[in-house]
Amino acid sequence: MSLRPENPVANSATAHSPSAAEKGEYSLEERGFLLKLAHEAIAATLEQREISLDPPSKHLAEPRAAFTTLYYHGRLRGCVGHVRAVESVWATVADTARAAAFEDTRFDPVTADELPHLQISLSILSPLKPIRAEEVEVGRHGLLISQHGRRGLLLPQVPVEYGWDRLTFLEETCHKAGLPADAWRKGATLEAFTAEVFGERDREE
Repeated sequence: MSLRPENPVANSATAHSPSAAEKGEYSLEERGFLLKLAHEAIAATLEQREISLDPPSKHLAEPRAAFTTLYYHGRLRGCVGHVRAVESVWATVADTARAAAFEDTRFDPVTADELPHLQISLSILSPLKPIRAEEVEVGRHGLLISQHGRRGLLLPQVPVEYGWDRLTFLEETCHKAGLPADAWRKGATLEAFTAEVFGERDREE
């Protein structure tokens, strides 16, 4: 797997309510640090300057996979992430924020005029684990399906947004990979993960 951020594979992300911080791994302070870092990484790229990628704590130096999702006036503006942990969560957030802003091929690169209006949602992923289709829980699990060199990933919040049941979630993940809808029944590799999702949309709810 490439060490570059993955191509965008999640259509959207809905941030959890602020009370979710009480149950999550990351404190409100750490979430604030990571969101500020994501903004700073995008701004620094536009201004052609470097930023420090030294994590401010041991916890934020731990390897994590993550996705950064950008919104502009409430509409999706970019989403890119790492499926597997390749570096610290601190560096991963910076990398994926830059990639979401400038490398998501579905969108034009973010401009300086847009910068003040961007809202960011972060999804910090658990390690991938094999899972049986009947074990998949909508709203809890994200899915990665792989077969014949193709793969597709959907974050846990996606089926909730669209009101999918488990079967539809499995089928849509297959579609994301460019596979037949029933590939999950026919030998495809199915892996699951959970995600701690937080962002600036929290404060609008």
